Amino acid sequence: MASERVERKLTTILAADVAGYSRLTGADEEGTVRRLRALRAELIDPAIQTNRGRVFHTAGDSILIEFASVVDAVRCSLDVQRGMATRNGDFVAEKQIQFRIGIHLGDVMVQPDGDLLGDGVNVAARLEGIAEQGGICLSEDAWRQVRGKIAETFADLGEQTLKNIALPVRVYGVGPGGDGKTKPRDPSAPSSPPWRRSARRWAGCLCPWGSRSCSSRCSF
Repeated sequence: MASERVERKLTTILAADVAGYSRLTGADEEGTVRRLRALRAELIDPAIQTNRGRVFHTAGDSILIEFASVVDAVRCSLDVQRGMATRNGDFVAEKQIQFRIGIHLGDVMVQPDGDLLGDGVNVAARLEGIAEQGGICLSEDAWRQVRGKIAETFADLGEQTLKNIALPVRVYGVGPGGDGKTKPRDPSAPSSPPWRRSARRWAGCLCPWGSRSCSSRCSF
């Protein structure tokens, strides 16, 4: 009997996580989790809903979102990053919550529970890993769908070698000010997708998103 063909689709993946999450929780564990849950309710979820996104996976401080449109994904990212810039004005630098975001348009495998897997997801995660704090990195595939449609300045960051991705990816960056002032992080820094880093991190996982998908995978 022939094996069942895996369902696949082309979609936009947004990967985001909190820069310095371990440091923030080390300084104020309960306060950081409360702040992140409030941000999810007051800023992130409304931005996702406005831009027609769907959260399909959370783990620890990381979140994966699917969009039918790259334009919607970038608009959502800018809404979140600008909202965070405003909110961070009330905190000293070491207590500020900063998100890094990666966006990629790619082919993914669709799981029965709605989860998405494959290189399309992995590339978005690697892009998030090289983004600056408060910045957004797009693959060239994603950028081609956005250019001329959003009044922002995107900086060409050149071809980047992403860990465990076979071919180099040309990357474009944009900051919350829309001035393109972003650059890839030091490639020697850890770039594993946050939900696949060492088990040491997940041993004491605190899920600020209050998601079942998080609690079921914190033992990864």
